[in-house]
Amino acid sequence: MGTWSGIGPFPAIRRSTSVKKLINDPQNVVRESLRGFGLAHPDLVKVNEDPLFVSRAGGAVQGKVGLVSGGGSGHEPLHAGYVGLGMLDAAVPGAVFTSPTPEPIFEATRAADGGAGVLHIVKNYTGDVLNFETAAELAEAEDIQVRSVVVNDDVAVEDSLYTAGRRGVGGTVLVEKIAGAAAERGDDLDKVVAVAEKVNAEVRSMGVALSACTVPHAGKPSFDLTEDEIEIGIGIHGEPGRHKIPMASANEITERLLNPVLEDLKVASGDKVLLFVNGMGGTPLSELYLVYNHAREVLDGKGVEVTRSLVGNYITALEMQGASITVLRLDDELTELWDAPVNTPALRRGV
Repeated sequence: MGTWSGIGPFPAIRRSTSVKKLINDPQNVVRESLRGFGLAHPDLVKVNEDPLFVSRAGGAVQGKVGLVSGGGSGHEPLHAGYVGLGMLDAAVPGAVFTSPTPEPIFEATRAADGGAGVLHIVKNYTGDVLNFETAAELAEAEDIQVRSVVVNDDVAVEDSLYTAGRRGVGGTVLVEKIAGAAAERGDDLDKVVAVAEKVNAEVRSMGVALSACTVPHAGKPSFDLTEDEIEIGIGIHGEPGRHKIPMASANEITERLLNPVLEDLKVASGDKVLLFVNGMGGTPLSELYLVYNHAREVLDGKGVEVTRSLVGNYITALEMQGASITVLRLDDELTELWDAPVNTPALRRGV
């Protein structure tokens, strides 16, 4: 084959990158991804591109409390993947690991309003909290009643670079599902808020990172871990956790995550719980079931009954290797709402 002259079907420029990702323009990853997401699920969602948010196909349900959540992208399927029957009415994605601005949150709130008020479900990160507050003020100026519940289930740290108080992590998925079911059955705004607050009060989480993730526009890992090192208590953006330790067995790591969760939640023998083992994006499902297996052994040994379970990648940190454990203490009402039908791109059951 002769030397290529730069004329013809071959690219004239080859880009050299430090990481391999299936992307085009790093600055346009979120918009292009959401365009594909909307094309893949037109029966469930509608993607609005200017400003950028995702709403239910068919629009707001009249007479039903609307649920809106959102935050930085990179945690897929959270939040857009949970738009649909039994969960969210709209979701607002920001840039990767960056809060959305008030304007798209406001427009998503308008799109979710069916005349019965709107609940904002907000992870406890400073940018998210402030921007959702501003959007709520804009909505109330148009006579849309808005209430907010801030999710803060992470027991690893009280404060971090991104938060005042505890971070909102895996428990967010459970708040969205259970509050969404309450709204779907016709509860009024006060009741939906009470259910969301109840879930937040009864849920705790903690995570571990085995490796860092790479934000597309940065092109390099977001934090440093040596080959034989892991970080216990990591946040979903790569924020620092409690401590770094040498790599350990799955059972030891599971106990380092689960025990602080159980202690903080004050789980006792006879309690019924939902056990949620979540992947951070780069961990095989087989390894998540290893974690789940030992978590069940620990809970069984304490006389705690696991009556509901969830295992998989539901709130991620791009391609980070790692996992989180979430425990929700259940009663009859929360169990009924968890079991209620749901039909979203990322969670479907009972329909």
